[in-house]
Amino acid sequence: MSKDTIFALSSAAGQAGVAVIRISGDEVLNVFQKLTHKDAPKPRFAEYNRIYDGNEIIDNVITLYFQNPNSFTGEDVLEIQCHGSRAVIHKILQILSDFKNCRLAEAGEFTRRAVYNNKMDLTSAEGLIDLIHADTQAQRAWAVRQMGGELQKIYDAWRLDLINSMAYLEAFIDFPEEEIPSEKMLEIDDKIHELLHKIALHLDDKGRGESLKNGFQIAIVGAPNVGKSSLLNALAKKDVAIVSETAGTTRDIVEVYLDIAGYPVVIADTAGLRQTDEQIEKEGIKRALKRVEDASLVIAMGLAENAPILDEQTQKACLNHDNVLLVWNKVDKGQGDVSSGIPVSVKNEQGMDELWQAITEKVVETMGSSSEVMLTRLRYKTALKECGEALGRALNETELELKAEELRLAARSLGKITGIVSTEDLLDVIFSSFCIGK
Repeated sequence: MSKDTIFALSSAAGQAGVAVIRISGDEVLNVFQKLTHKDAPKPRFAEYNRIYDGNEIIDNVITLYFQNPNSFTGEDVLEIQCHGSRAVIHKILQILSDFKNCRLAEAGEFTRRAVYNNKMDLTSAEGLIDLIHADTQAQRAWAVRQMGGELQKIYDAWRLDLINSMAYLEAFIDFPEEEIPSEKMLEIDDKIHELLHKIALHLDDKGRGESLKNGFQIAIVGAPNVGKSSLLNALAKKDVAIVSETAGTTRDIVEVYLDIAGYPVVIADTAGLRQTDEQIEKEGIKRALKRVEDASLVIAMGLAENAPILDEQTQKACLNHDNVLLVWNKVDKGQGDVSSGIPVSVKNEQGMDELWQAITEKVVETMGSSSEVMLTRLRYKTALKECGEALGRALNETELELKAEELRLAARSLGKITGIVSTEDLLDVIFSSFCIGK
């Protein structure tokens, strides 16, 4: 890791009342003295200072000094709260760039240094970036929990159990003349079975983690002219989809992003399902069916006057989906037996409160309790599967040396998640998604 002192704008770019510039590294105290013409500051105290370029006053600021190791990065850190004009920010950054061994930080480099200096693990760092990007309360709540080390505690405990089992095996390997107690080998295998069970439960989150990160996916499907686009507009409370009496108007997927019960939700209007020879419409229907397949919830729409029978194409599309909400539209024009679903008139807003409540309940029910652990990154799942595979091989291995090696590989897979075991390539990928000032 570079030992340069790094700096960057940590607040949002553009004009503002106040901007925050962060500096981290061995040259922080030297930089402070040159910028303010003062001696070393008192740690963890806000001070009113002037920033100088030579003898010219650039700005009146507040400075905060955090002495290593009691800082975000584990290094000496200085934060400058200056006025947020582009001219002030640019000038201070220009002055900093002229100091010896100082340079502009790379994306995520402050957090990367925090990880290197054991201020946080990789899962906590990724929780931090999720918190920065959180749009809903559920995303915020889980990001705070992950940033606080919830995942790290789980994986560290599992890894410690594996290391303890490895220690026993290594002892037996080092002293082959000693007879191996059968109950000890059974105990090790029992622990492996237990950890395999925990990993299987951990992985089986039914896509909740992905939904929390990328949005709970809802697809509205049905025959042409049942009111799918009108429903999307009503749920979004704005015109996002074209509404027309002409069948086949919707060709491509039209999406809206909503916050429902604190969860990010993506609702998609799809092409009307019917038999057609028109190539563009056929492609739209193909995409609609794929969207149904990938959706966490399907809103199947039919006309109230035809209830309780959906059109054949919509029935077929929803046949293998286990989370379908049936909606009968245009009850103002007549209705059959609508007891199997929710009767509405999107045009007259009749039944829309009941529909919104039903959608909310489906989202909350599917996403589960806010206290449950969610896997929001593919790399966690990949490493856990690698760990499980190694544990499975260890159970079937009778040679102590090979059994110990499989446990070592399993522990290594867990260590890759938290950063105990990592590669520079992995770190480059993770921290490149951070902003420059973080």
